[in-house]
Amino acid sequence: MTFDELGLMPELLKAVADAGYTEPTPIQSQAIPPVLAGRDVMGGAQTGTGKTAGFTLPLLQRIARHANTSSSPARHPVRVLIVCPTRELAIQNHENVKMYARYLPLRSACVFGGMDIKPQIEELRRGAEIVVATPGRLLDHLQGRSIMLNQVEALVLDEADRMLDMGFIPDVRRILAALPENRQSLLFSATFSNEIRKLADTMLRDPLLIEVARRNTAAETITHHVYPVAAALKRRLLAHLIRSLDLKQALVFVGTKFGCSRLAHYLVREGIAAGAIHGDKSQQQRLEVLEAFKNGTVQVLVATDVAARGLDIEDLPNVINFDMPHVPEDYIHRIGRTGRAGKPGEAISLVCPEDRGRFAEIERLLKIRIEAVTVRGFDEEPASAEPAGRARHARGERDAWGPSRRGSRMPPRAVPPRTGPPGLPQPRPAADGFDWSKPYEPSPLALAEAATVESAPLPPRRGQRPVAALLGGLGKKPS
Repeated sequence: MTFDELGLMPELLKAVADAGYTEPTPIQSQAIPPVLAGRDVMGGAQTGTGKTAGFTLPLLQRIARHANTSSSPARHPVRVLIVCPTRELAIQNHENVKMYARYLPLRSACVFGGMDIKPQIEELRRGAEIVVATPGRLLDHLQGRSIMLNQVEALVLDEADRMLDMGFIPDVRRILAALPENRQSLLFSATFSNEIRKLADTMLRDPLLIEVARRNTAAETITHHVYPVAAALKRRLLAHLIRSLDLKQALVFVGTKFGCSRLAHYLVREGIAAGAIHGDKSQQQRLEVLEAFKNGTVQVLVATDVAARGLDIEDLPNVINFDMPHVPEDYIHRIGRTGRAGKPGEAISLVCPEDRGRFAEIERLLKIRIEAVTVRGFDEEPASAEPAGRARHARGERDAWGPSRRGSRMPPRAVPPRTGPPGLPQPRPAADGFDWSKPYEPSPLALAEAATVESAPLPPRRGQRPVAALLGGLGKKPS
């Protein structure tokens, strides 16, 4: 099947040809005809299979009849609203909209948080038929009356399960309340949960369910490997794999924003060009490091799950799970950054003993057994590793300073155990040159200094007069 057989208009076929696409993917061939017919669709497919074009192309054709070359903003009301959970996914969808609508007189706008809202307000006031937005920033524009949604003909929820995970469902319901009831609604995602199906029941009318692959599956072009590793050696193993496997471009996922920045800093110290992207980064910083990663200036991009959706990096060869995801479905979205459009990719997971339970859930979800690769010297805790302070004190151990000093770079000194008869005070070691087993006898110099200190008068306290002055003042008669 070709795009010509799907009933698309010549302007869209020309834009698709310019993008280098000749044959539609399974999700595109099954979704485009019913969307063109105006039906509500609930579509599911693996990440990187072209879901965006599956709903963008037919919606552009449906609103093309309203295309207007007038410069008046009133002639360009919002007719298609695409809601995305993350900024990166919103930017990616907006780029696809502009690419497919290049030969149509349609305007589009993209609004998301993390940037100044004033340029977005100016862009919306000029008019836009297609708006791609994140839920929070869209509500800001609704509250400020910089956008009107009373003429929306089609709503798209992209990656709705991620919106559920990020707590955006209440915001989505507020957005639904501002839309006309008579509209077309589409819901697309790589994974479906029971909660998402409940949401679909409230917003879709007699939806057509399209699933081109078994639910919650990864692309068959991705090879999976797991590396057992001691928790204390994870960072060293990651640097070792990057060097030994000669990974030219790798996306590394971690669990927290602090761990993301810390791991990127460690890799830079190891001589590996690395950058970090997470929620605390400004949008400008995220775009700069992402562009550096795409052009090869940055070899390793360390990211939180904010990058698991929306990053479209051409021919990305490697995805590494430094921390295992809490939700098994997130593993599919993470590794979906590689192996896109039928191209090969590799997914590597570093699993310490604490991660084995989560990894077992991922294997049950994928219904496959992932090959384990052991790197000698990294799969066991080092024998010389000093245990953590709380565990050390729980076993009755201590170091030369007593309680552990957090943040100290000095290595702990081993203290020999005390020896002596049971039931009696045990002598301390003479590591400091003083024999603590003998009674203390002060030296003559120490005795003389103590006597000098005792005989010295105490200075008066602040605001207090000397005793002699007080006694002298008693004999004076008032004048």
